[in-house]
Amino acid sequence: MPASTNPTLRQRRLGTELRRLREHAGLTSSAAAELIGVKQAQISSIESGRYAVSADRVRTFARAYQCGDEKLIDALAEMTGGRTRGWWDEYREHLPVGLIDLAELEHYATALRVALVIHIPALLQTTDHARALFRGVFPPLQQYEVEHRLTHRMKRQGILHREEPTPYTATIHEAALRMGYGGRDVAVAQLRHILDMSELPHVTVQVVPFGKEGFHGTGQGVDYVAGAVRKLDTVQLDAHHGCEFLDGEAQLGKYRAVIDHMEASALDPEDSRDLIRRIARDL
Repeated sequence: MPASTNPTLRQRRLGTELRRLREHAGLTSSAAAELIGVKQAQISSIESGRYAVSADRVRTFARAYQCGDEKLIDALAEMTGGRTRGWWDEYREHLPVGLIDLAELEHYATALRVALVIHIPALLQTTDHARALFRGVFPPLQQYEVEHRLTHRMKRQGILHREEPTPYTATIHEAALRMGYGGRDVAVAQLRHILDMSELPHVTVQVVPFGKEGFHGTGQGVDYVAGAVRKLDTVQLDAHHGCEFLDGEAQLGKYRAVIDHMEASALDPEDSRDLIRRIARDL
């Protein structure tokens, strides 16, 4: 199979997990290559995501590394089938690579949990709200850059509307709902859109109200992306320099706890809808 000079996030993650299996088995890349019957350079290329690997080869690696986690092995084997181009690939020449990786990550997610304090979750944003945000980016974006980011964001929302939609839980602080980006009409329409989305059976929206005692959230947006098995979960953080992706066991545990805390601090879905309605009337 051909090598890739620009492996996707999914390809890199598959390589990372194969490396972790090898290291857990106490094998160097040279020892693993000799055991499996390939060149050491091929092991390195596979583990960096630059060299495609088949499902059968993944199972060969797992046997050699004495991995007995069948659910993990099946999930890794399934990841080898994700090398066809997705809709996000058309944006590779126009957007930062982190945004491309995020769309791919969301596409394959089995569930999504997001928590934000000062922004509306991207997958719940209206076109007008998102456009107002992109026009306020510093340094300023060119108009064509705004449009590329806007259409990309709207296409990402497709995972909530496909035949088998992704389960989605959004925990939003009241501060984000009162920001009023784009002016009153845009802000009210955005709140009404959140209310509409919250009625979907696979979408849960919870609001953390002002004055909630014991709330110690983070100003940084957190997306917890569930994989086919917990070991394949990923955390995506919003940062000034772009998207940041974390998949270490300790990191995943930390951010699961962060989101658990924010969800526990929030109102239940019905009370959250009541608060959103009151905020819309106040604007």
